[in-house]
Amino acid sequence: MKLVFAGTPEVAVPALDALIASGRHEVAAVVTRPDAPAGRGRHLVASPVAQRAEEAGIEVLKPAKPRDEDFLARLREIAPDCCPVVAYGALLPKVALDVPARGWVNLHFSLLPAWRGAAPVQHALLAGDDMTGAATFLIEEGLDSGPVYGVITEQVRSTDTSGDLLTRLAFAGAGLLSATMDGIEDGSLHAVPQPAEGVSLAPKITVEDARVDWRAPALRVDRVIRACTPAPGAWTAFRGERLKIVNARPAADRTDLAPGELAAGKNDVHVGTGSHAVELLWVQPQGKKPMRAADWARGVRIAPGEHVGVADVG
Repeated sequence: MKLVFAGTPEVAVPALDALIASGRHEVAAVVTRPDAPAGRGRHLVASPVAQRAEEAGIEVLKPAKPRDEDFLARLREIAPDCCPVVAYGALLPKVALDVPARGWVNLHFSLLPAWRGAAPVQHALLAGDDMTGAATFLIEEGLDSGPVYGVITEQVRSTDTSGDLLTRLAFAGAGLLSATMDGIEDGSLHAVPQPAEGVSLAPKITVEDARVDWRAPALRVDRVIRACTPAPGAWTAFRGERLKIVNARPAADRTDLAPGELAAGKNDVHVGTGSHAVELLWVQPQGKKPMRAADWARGVRIAPGEHVGVADVG
């Protein structure tokens, strides 16, 4: 088939690579979000998918909105048979969905109908799921509601961050998407409607959602930190500034600390929760690089009984 691939972030690159490498289909063009400011200088930078496509000599389309007439006209000129999608980042209007004869097929990082929405991996970790996966489905106008072509499963590990889990799913899902294109092309694969039961939603995680509530049990605190790593980044307040929690782990043997109370030893830092403590391993003070929590604690000289999470931040 002739394909137009739609995707934007780094997590979409393995799927693009798999389609290019398969040799069975022609990736005629790539659709991605417009260049965005990045880095300290806030210079405009092309998306990871755009950069990979340019390296491969593939035409790149960067519409401000996928309903732009110039984009739609070029899409019709290319006349793709199918448009595989991975984390494109914009809603596709019906006028665009109607262009490819075999539709737009999305690789979504959950076992649909669970976790429909923008942040399925983060919500799976927040919910404490022990199993997740990825699914390919035909895009309709509803939110991730189209019929499913195929699924893969992935075990959630107790130490997984959303970054860890998403990386594994990106590579496993790349093979699923490539196999889905093959099955659509040869007629061996047919989409099956999603069940009406088991629907759950996974809206984008906000910065405020990532603020750690130390009154919660340690299990919940651990899930929030892992789900929000690397983005948007779990954080708390310390002396009126934001302190990002980069890495932590429950410490079931420490039960003497009140919620948010800090205790710094020579080589460790603990924080109390609504149950037992959590040990901070790596933190990132506001305006600084990540550092070992013990090094941070020595630098700020934590006072006995001092707390995190109790002061407002700017």
